[in-house]
Amino acid sequence: MSVDKQTMTPDSRRNGSTPKEEHVHSVFESIAGKYDMMNDILSFRRHKAWRRFTMKKMNMRQGDTAIDLCCGTCDWTISMAQASETGHIVGLDFSEGMLKVGREKVARNGLERQIRLVQGNAMELPFEDNQFDYATIGFGLRNVPDYMQVLREMQRVVKPGGMVVCLELSKPTWQPFKGLYYFYFQQLLPRMGQLVAKRYEQYKWLPDSLKLFPGREELAEAFRQTGLKEVQAYPLTGGIAALHIGIKENRNV
Repeated sequence: MSVDKQTMTPDSRRNGSTPKEEHVHSVFESIAGKYDMMNDILSFRRHKAWRRFTMKKMNMRQGDTAIDLCCGTCDWTISMAQASETGHIVGLDFSEGMLKVGREKVARNGLERQIRLVQGNAMELPFEDNQFDYATIGFGLRNVPDYMQVLREMQRVVKPGGMVVCLELSKPTWQPFKGLYYFYFQQLLPRMGQLVAKRYEQYKWLPDSLKLFPGREELAEAFRQTGLKEVQAYPLTGGIAALHIGIKENRNV
């Protein structure tokens, strides 16, 4: 289960931020150094397969541009840059600690000229309308204060005909897998976080954050409510994660 991410600027934390925002920020600042290792352990490396599936569905072409919200340590950001080859890719996250790890990865891959990393707020993207071919968010939509506002911002900054993509944890619906999954998710996962990363409360936040988040079909409907078209929702690994894709209406067609 890839730990979720949310974006928020330092100023927004000082001025009117909610306890939830401050808590999420502290979580990711504290686990940034072990974030990638814990993702591999806690998801049994399934997050890599989920991202490969997502990239296949996105079908990026040379020169395509993208903004990756809640980019964290930049695995998805880098994958998009490599697929695009020459297109400009922006990675945006609220956590300087996560971005520091991401910058090191970007440099190791020789992508400093292609990828720009920004510390910023997913609720108020610092970009003009119709800028990108893709807007993506991976494991971060659950923790933003208003996920509908983030979806609207993603739709705003993609070009007409552009794609909004969300890869996120979800809720399995069939037994007995559902029961086994929630036992692992709620009972074992925080203890594994405590054992390996020395962080219990931070990994207890992960199952807590999913409780009030919409399921796969509800999130698909949220995509439609923002005006996105051709919405598709794909359950992944028995429904413990889901991929949602929507297209911004091209009014010239």
